[in-house]
Amino acid sequence: MKDMLLIGLYALLSGTVIATGGAIALRLLRGRSILVHIGVLLAATVIAVVSGVVTVAQAMFLSAHDLQVVLVTVAASALVSLAVGFTFGRRLAASAVWAAQAEAQERKAEAGRRELVAWVSHDLRTPLAGLRAMAEALEDGVVHDRGTVAEYHRRIGVETDRMTRLVDDLFELSRINAGALRLVPTRIPLADLVSDALTTIAPLAASRRIRLIAADSGWPTVMASEPELARAVTNLLVNSVRYTPPDGTVRIAAGHDRKDVWLAVSDTCGGIPEADLPRLFDVAFRGERARTPAHGTGLPAAMTGGGLGLAIVRGLVEAHGGRVEAHNIDRGCRFVLHIPASTA
Repeated sequence: MKDMLLIGLYALLSGTVIATGGAIALRLLRGRSILVHIGVLLAATVIAVVSGVVTVAQAMFLSAHDLQVVLVTVAASALVSLAVGFTFGRRLAASAVWAAQAEAQERKAEAGRRELVAWVSHDLRTPLAGLRAMAEALEDGVVHDRGTVAEYHRRIGVETDRMTRLVDDLFELSRINAGALRLVPTRIPLADLVSDALTTIAPLAASRRIRLIAADSGWPTVMASEPELARAVTNLLVNSVRYTPPDGTVRIAAGHDRKDVWLAVSDTCGGIPEADLPRLFDVAFRGERARTPAHGTGLPAAMTGGGLGLAIVRGLVEAHGGRVEAHNIDRGCRFVLHIPASTA
């Protein structure tokens, strides 16, 4: 009985020493990843068992041959235990990190949805109130002269177009987020696509005295879905024209390298605060703090949206396997679309 107590005491002491070392190591590595913590925990556990067995074996005064057999057996078992534990611990760590990231993304998405619903409700409520007031005025005969009646009809049409644009943008975003886009890739000369987009926004740019300048050469051909790519390019151009002060300049160019075909839209908006750049393409981020919208400068209803244009650009480009980025340049900013060269 005394021998059994001694054996238990030796094993307890050796295990306690190893466990204390492991606890100290975990404390020193508390800022490291979950995988590191799991590895230290596994190593401390296995080493504690090995240390206890070796300590007891030596205390039992085994022969050199028997002690060697014990050590080889314990070492083999320890290696197997560490390999199995590390393999499954790595999977557990990856699952934990993935779950944490998914939870953070879900919280961010939920916050974005709440913010989106809030400002879309505001954007719809304002024109609806105006439409109702004008419709009631016309119905009740409050306005009589032909000019005022015509102006009311024009404003009703403008607000209707604005709400239609907003609903179209929301529908497009829902298709993107639901993965319901059905791309039909075709070979598209970027020069032709950009020419059509410039023609569309030329009246808007002219009304604000903004020069549209396209590069003379370097336009590649891409394999992409034309309606979606055309909308992305048009949204970028409208965004730049909208936020560029009068007498400014919007430039567009394209090219390709070994990895990507790129298309860049540069403007003289005055720049975007660096803190706003990472959120520029978020759904619920309008960016009034980044650049001052051109209120009262003749923007037609078809060209003003609810601030969803850049979010749609990102969704459409990513649907093609590409990416979009923005950064500041001298006196303005530059938006660049990248489409993988494998689809070009």
